[in-house]
Amino acid sequence: MITSVALGGGVGAGFTARAGGVSAAPYDSLNLGGAVGDDPAAVTGNRRRAAAALGADPDRTVWMRQVHGADVAFVTAPGTAGAVDALVTTVPGLVLAVLVADCAPVLLADPVAGVVGAAHSGRPGTAAGVVPALVKRMCERGADPARMRAAIGPAACGGCYEVPAAMRDDVAAAVPAAYATTSKGTPGLDIRAGIAAQLAADGVPDVRTDPRCTLETPDLFSYRRDGRTGRFAGFVWLKEDT
Repeated sequence: MITSVALGGGVGAGFTARAGGVSAAPYDSLNLGGAVGDDPAAVTGNRRRAAAALGADPDRTVWMRQVHGADVAFVTAPGTAGAVDALVTTVPGLVLAVLVADCAPVLLADPVAGVVGAAHSGRPGTAAGVVPALVKRMCERGADPARMRAAIGPAACGGCYEVPAAMRDDVAAAVPAAYATTSKGTPGLDIRAGIAAQLAADGVPDVRTDPRCTLETPDLFSYRRDGRTGRFAGFVWLKEDT
């Protein structure tokens, strides 16, 4: 159900997958997305199951109404942060969540400063610079890029993420490392490569990328593959016992 990520002492982080929940098809089974047409009671149950598997408090999670932008919210209480695509907190025990089903979930932490962040970085958000915006907001709270650790979660890979040539050119104009050619020889985008390059440019030295492609991995939700489907999530938080 959970792939844990090591982002330093006192920080919890991980990515969920598809199995282990209660949702019926086509959301089977650990759908965490509340705006995809699934039974709200099933989503609530799944979110509690995911939190329990992470060892986090299900009642202290912050979600976002993700809009494919680059706005970042600093949060101090659970709930829904509104129309943003990245979150920052310095509050121990407050869990930041990012929902995806082909876009990249990005988790960041500076364990020394006690600052964590999460971002939803798809094609528009990557081009708009949501991850660099997140790094900047974390620095405003005392983080140092040189101490940051980052995890880029499962997403559509460059070999599968086919787009029109003009769209590839538009994104690559902002993020050259995202330029890709698919396995079919058609124009593509490698969003994770673009994000990794953005993090490196901002001075973040420790970047870990989950190699799984959502389109190629049946154990993960993929909107581009399935259309009507669920969402998996990335979570990051400061542990309270440190």
